[in-house]
Amino acid sequence: MFKINVLELINQPVFLAPMEDVTDSIFRKICKNFGADMLYTEFVSSDGLIRNVNSSIKKLNITDEERPIGIQIYGHLIDAMVEAAKIAEEAKPELIDINFGCPVKKIVKRGAGSGMMNDVPKMVKMTQQIVKAVKLPVTVKTRLGYDDDNKNIVEIAERLQDVGIQAITIHGRTRSQMYKGVADWTLIGEVKNNPRMKIPIIGNGDIDSPEKAKLMFDTYGVDAIMIGRATVGRPWIFEEIKNYLNNNDLNFKLSLLQKVEIVKNHLVLSIQEKGEKIGILLMRRHFAHYFKNLPNFRETKIRLLTSLNYNEIISILDEIALKYID
Repeated sequence: MFKINVLELINQPVFLAPMEDVTDSIFRKICKNFGADMLYTEFVSSDGLIRNVNSSIKKLNITDEERPIGIQIYGHLIDAMVEAAKIAEEAKPELIDINFGCPVKKIVKRGAGSGMMNDVPKMVKMTQQIVKAVKLPVTVKTRLGYDDDNKNIVEIAERLQDVGIQAITIHGRTRSQMYKGVADWTLIGEVKNNPRMKIPIIGNGDIDSPEKAKLMFDTYGVDAIMIGRATVGRPWIFEEIKNYLNNNDLNFKLSLLQKVEIVKNHLVLSIQEKGEKIGILLMRRHFAHYFKNLPNFRETKIRLLTSLNYNEIISILDEIALKYID
């Protein structure tokens, strides 16, 4: 049984990673319906929360059908992060997650996200104060280190555990790597096998198939895995993985018609929540991935990614279902 404080999940759970402009409430619910065991909000700016910025406050909106869910916050000022954690706690998630992993330049150069890995004492102090300030479990998502010369995750994990975090997610790259190269899980395994570590270790990075998910569980002994980019355009990957982990079955397959219906539902929900124009614009990154493996798709893809009319997009989706029928 997987446990974070009083939160209990099935053995070998599979989590949806927090991704800006991707893991909104709509996408989270879709992933949940396909078997995601734990969801996270998009990461929320601590400055935005304490200044009551509408776009940040909206990210705290969670529903019971998304549970269990964590709210992930980021920032570079300790007092602001503590206050943001208290505000996030009022939304009643299952846990508060601290983002020490985002590699985006504009965040890192302010010392937030994985930029915090350049100042481990401050990282530890910030985490300790957040743990003291809230009643919910506090967890952390981070990377192997800032660069190849500073892969200090084993030390960081110990120190964060010592100040009270109740789980840690580790992405198998450094900040300098961004998302390039291959994720290195060997150090994630070292953290998991460190006898000092008593909290759950969640592995993240390059899991894009059921086989790879099983390999990471079996090889590195992690307590859970987290999937990010591979879910975009493929939210059913959770069901694929569960089918393999639980039944040793790789035959889970959706027809193109089923995929088109999933996309239509995603589009309708996006428009209902965001309005037609914004809802369609926010769907474009998903459109680009849902059908990425179809042959001779360029012209249809351009039409799909440039239309701002709901009925036209539905017609294009119907064309796809007919043209590329299984």
